[in-house]
Amino acid sequence: MPNSQAQVYFPVLVQIIIAAGMGIVFLGMSFLIGKHVRNKVKDSPYESGIVPTGDARHRFSVKFYLVAMLFILFDMEAIFLYPWAVVYKELKLFGFFEMLIFILFVFCGYFYVWKKGVLDWAPERDQKALRN
Repeated sequence: MPNSQAQVYFPVLVQIIIAAGMGIVFLGMSFLIGKHVRNKVKDSPYESGIVPTGDARHRFSVKFYLVAMLFILFDMEAIFLYPWAVVYKELKLFGFFEMLIFILFVFCGYFYVWKKGVLDWAPERDQKALRN
C-alpha cells in the first residue's frame, strides 16, 4: 500500500513518460524510415474523392456552428445514459425518475432550439415558398 502522494502518482508519471517516449520514437522512426515523395498529386488536398472547388476560407453560416454545438450537447446526454443503464437495477425507482427528469430537461432544450429555428437550414425565401 502506498504511504505518500508521490508513491500514489508515481505509476501515472511512469505511464505518461512511456507514452510520450513511444510517441517520439514512432514519429522519429517514421521520419527516418518513411519515404519522402513530394509531387503535385501528393500535395493536393483530398476531399472524399471530389476535386476541391472554391476558396478554403469562405465563411460558414452561424447555424452550422450552432448545430455542431447541439450535436455535442445531445451526444453528452447519450453518454450520461450509459452509466445510468449499467446501475439501473441498483437505483430502482428513484434512479428511474431521476433519469426521467434529466431526459425531460434535454427534450425541453431540444424543443426550444427547434422552435427558435436553429435546425432549419433552408433560407427564408425557401421557407416562405413551403408555407404557401
